[in-house]
Amino acid sequence: MREKDFRESLSQLDWSQFQNVYVAVCCTADAVVPSWAFLLVANYLTGIARFVSFGSMEDLERDIYTHIINELDLKGFQDKKVLIKGCSRKPIPQNAYLQIVQKIKPVVSSLMFGEACSTVPIYKRKD
Repeated sequence: MREKDFRESLSQLDWSQFQNVYVAVCCTADAVVPSWAFLLVANYLTGIARFVSFGSMEDLERDIYTHIINELDLKGFQDKKVLIKGCSRKPIPQNAYLQIVQKIKPVVSSLMFGEACSTVPIYKRKD
């Protein structure tokens, strides 16, 4: 890969197609791609894409959940009983469940998993 040629091809790309969308950056070809190439792509996407991650679509989904959980304001959860919903129309990455427990456990009074009619206790603060 030649830096000059790669920069030229990036400058010719219509980056507006990535406006406010989630983008996974990866190379699926069996090739050695220098790190700076991905940095240049990220540079173009910054300020345009909603969120950029390196890897597969599954990696992107995992990273989106991680970002959302990290940005979560915990004030509304202080000393509350919290139920982590077990079923949804869209599958939730298992990693998101682990991260949400770590994030909210320090502030909640109790934490359960499942549905309102059937819960599994995860944590209860000892007073």
